Amino acid sequence: METGGLDPTVPEDFRLSSYSYELPEERIAQQPADRRDASRLMVLERATGEARERRFAELPELLPPGALLVANNSRVVPARLFGAKPSGGKVEFLLLTPPPLLEPEPGDDGMWSATAQGLLRASKAPREGDAVAFGPDLRLTVEQKREFGQATVRLHWRGALAAILEKQGHLPLPPYIRRPDSVADAERYQTVYADPAKAGSAAAPTAGLHFTPGLRAELGRRGFEWAEVTLYVGYGTFSPVRCADIRQHCMHAEYVEIGEEAASAVARAKAEGRPVVAVGTTSARTLEGAFAAAGGMGPYAGWTDIYLLPGSPFNVVDCLLTNFHLPESSLLIMVSALVGRETVLGAYRKALANGFRFFSYGDAMLIR
Repeated sequence: METGGLDPTVPEDFRLSSYSYELPEERIAQQPADRRDASRLMVLERATGEARERRFAELPELLPPGALLVANNSRVVPARLFGAKPSGGKVEFLLLTPPPLLEPEPGDDGMWSATAQGLLRASKAPREGDAVAFGPDLRLTVEQKREFGQATVRLHWRGALAAILEKQGHLPLPPYIRRPDSVADAERYQTVYADPAKAGSAAAPTAGLHFTPGLRAELGRRGFEWAEVTLYVGYGTFSPVRCADIRQHCMHAEYVEIGEEAASAVARAKAEGRPVVAVGTTSARTLEGAFAAAGGMGPYAGWTDIYLLPGSPFNVVDCLLTNFHLPESSLLIMVSALVGRETVLGAYRKALANGFRFFSYGDAMLIR
């Protein structure tokens, strides 16, 4: 975090330090709840700032009447790879480019290749031009190195890349989950509605992890509408904010898709005055990013680097279902833009005082 030389006239809402809070290590959930919908739920009222404790399984009783829920149906890929340089030095690589967006080219050696973005980590970082092997059928060459481990690489593979990743890759659990990924994570670090055709995320859209097929069926029985959009979760979502004045932070773009059916559902809900509930910050970013890019609500496919911070308009999203986010993160800033920084941090203090679990496998919050 850059703190030196911050102009003292910068308003509190634009100071990165204003989004800090003390979080005991034991409050960071290392495992999911026994059942997806057994998580706790903090219900935060936008109008009054009142925060109440409920259970996620009670969600159908807590949503505004006639609400449309919009969820991100992207699927997490096992994009974390462990390989080695020719010297034997170990290298970890996290593929950030969604595999569906790669542009493969055939090579003379019978392998495919494509340019990709990723994060490299090693005790002695590979240099530009270095090769890293992940087995006989997958390797990369470093083309360009950038700050904080980011790199442009050339991937080379033989056969189907998706099959290679499934065989050799690991689910990219966040670094605050201090354990290796397990067989159980292969199921629990995916939403029950993750679309295999949308496999491309480097992290889970975690607000959706709490839903079960039974809960979704109950929502339908009670007349709540459901629509799905896609955002391939990448560096834009989990990149730290490093600017002391948050207005100077640059969001990395992520690829989003809103089909005709989802766009029509959202437009219809807005026209009828029914609330749109974004299931997760990634769904919110998809809706608001597409609206900003197109100047309205319609089908959309493309990149968004929208950055929602205090003062940003929310043209589509009325309510937000989300988890508890890292201090000084762009996600906490986004939530604060919707409901107010002091209100959000007050709810976080209450959650901490009452034993809520934080982050990806933690409890949830409904802002309505």
